[in-house]
Amino acid sequence: MTTPVPRNPLEPPDDLVSPEWLAEHLHDERLVVVDATVLGVETPAGFRWVSGLDDHLIEGHVPGAVFADLIDEFSEPGPRTFTRPSPERLARALRSLGIDDRTAVVVYDTSIGHWAARFWWLLRSAGFANVAVLDGGLAAWRAEGRELETGFRAPRRADEPTLVTRAGYWADGDEVRRIVAGEANGVLVCALPPADFRGESGRRARAGHIPGSVNVPVGSVLAPETRRSLTGDELAARLAPATGAGAAPIIVYCGAGIAAAGTAFALRRAGHPAAVYDGSLEEWLADPEAPLVTLA
Repeated sequence: MTTPVPRNPLEPPDDLVSPEWLAEHLHDERLVVVDATVLGVETPAGFRWVSGLDDHLIEGHVPGAVFADLIDEFSEPGPRTFTRPSPERLARALRSLGIDDRTAVVVYDTSIGHWAARFWWLLRSAGFANVAVLDGGLAAWRAEGRELETGFRAPRRADEPTLVTRAGYWADGDEVRRIVAGEANGVLVCALPPADFRGESGRRARAGHIPGSVNVPVGSVLAPETRRSLTGDELAARLAPATGAGAAPIIVYCGAGIAAAGTAFALRRAGHPAAVYDGSLEEWLADPEAPLVTLA
C-alpha cells in the first residue's frame, strides 16, 4: 500500500540545498529526489548524448531517487535536441516520477550541475516553485561518504501537477536577433567554454559566438575542486561580464540550452532574472546567414 503524501508542503530553504539538508529530509514522504544525468559519449558515428540511467542503476544514486530522462521524456520531439516540452508533456513526465502539487523536488546530476539546473528551469518556468538543486550534485554526496543505492526505485503514485507558464524564463531567436541588430536592449551571454566562445573548438558546423556576446562559462560559477556553487563576491565577480549593463535583460545561450541553464541559474540566484535561449546555437546555426564571431 502506498503511504499518502501529507498535504502540508515541504519547502526547501533555497534554490540550492546542501547534502546535509537532503540527508535530513531524505525519508520525508513529501520529497522526491531526481537524478537528471545525461552523458556525452564519443561513438564510431560521432559524439552523441545518452541517458545516464545505466549509471544510475549500476553505479549508484541517492537513496530513493528516481531518474528523469531529459533526452526523451523531458524534451519535445523534433529537429532540435532538448527542446523544452509542452506543458502537457511536462505534466505527464512529472507525474510519471511521482511529482505533483503535494511534493517538493531536489534534483542533482553526476556532472557539474547543468543538467540539474535544466530540470529546475523546466519546473520553475512552469510555475512549480517547490524545487531545488543539490549543491555539488552526486559528487558532493559521495565526498561526504553518504549512502548510495543501486537498482530501480518505483516512483510513488501522483496526481496531475498544476503547471502555469511563467514569463521571463525563456527567450527565442527573434529576441536574440533584435539585440544583435541593435533594435532592442539586452546582454547576450554564452555559457560555453572559453575555447568554444573564441571559435577554437566545438562540434558545430560553424565555430564562434553570437555577435555582441559575453562569455560566462557554466563551469566558472562553480568551485572547481568541489563542484559546489560559488556565492557572494566570488560569484558576483564571475557574473560581472553579464551584469555590468545594469538592468538590461540578460539572455543566456549555449549549444542546446543546457549549459545556458546552469549559468542562468547562477544569475537568478544572484538576483539577475536571466532568460534561456532554448534553441541556442542549434537553432541559430539552422539559418546559414546567421552571423557568428570568432576570436581565434
